[in-house]
Amino acid sequence: MKSKIFHYLLMALFVFGILVVAGCSDDSDTAGNDTGSDEQTGDDSENNGESSEERMDLRVFVPTFSTEPPTDDSPVLKEIEDYTNKNITMEWVPNSNLEDKFNITLSSGDLPHVMMIPNKSPSFISAVEDGAFWELGPHLADYPNLGQANEIVLENSSINGEIYGIPRERDLGRNGVIIRKDWLENLGLEEPETIDDFYNMLKAFKEEDPNGNGQDDTYGIVVSKYEGPWDVMQTWFGVPNKWGEDENGELYPYFMDDNYMEALNFFKQLYDEGLVNEDFAVMDPAQWSDPVVAGEAGVQVNVLDEGHRIAEKIVDADPENDDPITVIKAVEGPTGLHNLPTSGYSGMLAISRTSVKSDEEMKQVLDFLDKMNDEEMQIMAENGIEGKHYDLVDGEYQSNIKDDAGLKQEVDGFNQMLMYIPEAKSHSAETTALHQLENDLKIENEDIVVANPAESYISEVYSKKGQQLDDIINDARIKYIVGQIDEAGLEEEIERWKRNGGTDYIEEINQLHQAHQ
Repeated sequence: MKSKIFHYLLMALFVFGILVVAGCSDDSDTAGNDTGSDEQTGDDSENNGESSEERMDLRVFVPTFSTEPPTDDSPVLKEIEDYTNKNITMEWVPNSNLEDKFNITLSSGDLPHVMMIPNKSPSFISAVEDGAFWELGPHLADYPNLGQANEIVLENSSINGEIYGIPRERDLGRNGVIIRKDWLENLGLEEPETIDDFYNMLKAFKEEDPNGNGQDDTYGIVVSKYEGPWDVMQTWFGVPNKWGEDENGELYPYFMDDNYMEALNFFKQLYDEGLVNEDFAVMDPAQWSDPVVAGEAGVQVNVLDEGHRIAEKIVDADPENDDPITVIKAVEGPTGLHNLPTSGYSGMLAISRTSVKSDEEMKQVLDFLDKMNDEEMQIMAENGIEGKHYDLVDGEYQSNIKDDAGLKQEVDGFNQMLMYIPEAKSHSAETTALHQLENDLKIENEDIVVANPAESYISEVYSKKGQQLDDIINDARIKYIVGQIDEAGLEEEIERWKRNGGTDYIEEINQLHQAHQ
């Protein structure tokens, strides 16, 4: 009897040993694989596959604007690794060479786990179609930060409605109107609220000596060859953002909208009356703000945050003029208050399928990206370590890295991993009242921006002929404003746009739109 018991004990020990060896030799050739056992994950299901005992190795491809990006020994990187429970290898790419390096990396087939995608380029779209990146849309709601991504921005960054990268969110309502506040005060004018008010202000800025020097040397608004201001201002008239939608759900290009001619006639009036600079069609955008700074022009339609940069230059030249600029978001037109949004993002962080092979691993990477939106990580990646890279003095942020190249190298560039979802939470320097106004208006703008219903659609026609089609319409707008063509000539250019691929483009966009409904 005893021998039988001893025999059974030996058999049990033998089976147990086999199980232990099998467990230790689990096929984990890809970094970060979990065994999937209940003992390892416990009830920590909210971590979306994140193991508390085992760190995943993670390669991250992002741009750098520095000649000396952080090294692997950066204490900031170590803090990020500890917080996110990842072993991170940063693959820094000079921003000036980003697209080339991105395409080379795509061609190599050896893709890092996380890649910053600069834009929806044909090479990225082709890689998506070839299955190189994970579709993330169905998973975002499982994460506390990523689940709060702006829906318009997600749509804008998507490919035919599917999410292949987490957008690095930027202000969607960034566009606005920058005005010489001192000129308003000199002429006793209020900030404009309607298009008529806006026109009357520009006229006064040209004709009523707003700078008080007794000379006829001012005009209303400065525009450069960058077409953005015209795109913004035409939305004030109710013109759609790129594509409008009719009562039957059909999409049509913005320049076929009934309100487009009203906007163009307004622009032509500004030009004919000398309220906009005569050389706008050839003016270098790099010099766009100079006339406002120099006291020649009183208005610029641009991103709102250009306002404080202009103000700083004016004050530097004339310290007594300490409050020269104000900003507004838009003026009201015949169909209400509208504004043109930006795309709302600056690149996106995509997850490759070549390095991230399983659904479980993909969730671990999403967990990493979600944690990078936590306040602690935003501060770490943007500002560094408190007491070393920055200090808080009476609650005010003070950077310590400006004059210390070594400290700067430890921090500089990690913010390229930030998505700022649902909002930016890192420290910023003390701001002026103008900074605060700009930030407030960016938020208010989100209620009036006009979404592009076709933003996410990828058109084969446009990929081949888009530049040619855009040039036809943009050139026609300029020619109409300056009087080189009339309305009949404009219609001829639109017909030329149709013949050169525009008709096919409309048809394809509508096919995509119907498929997306």
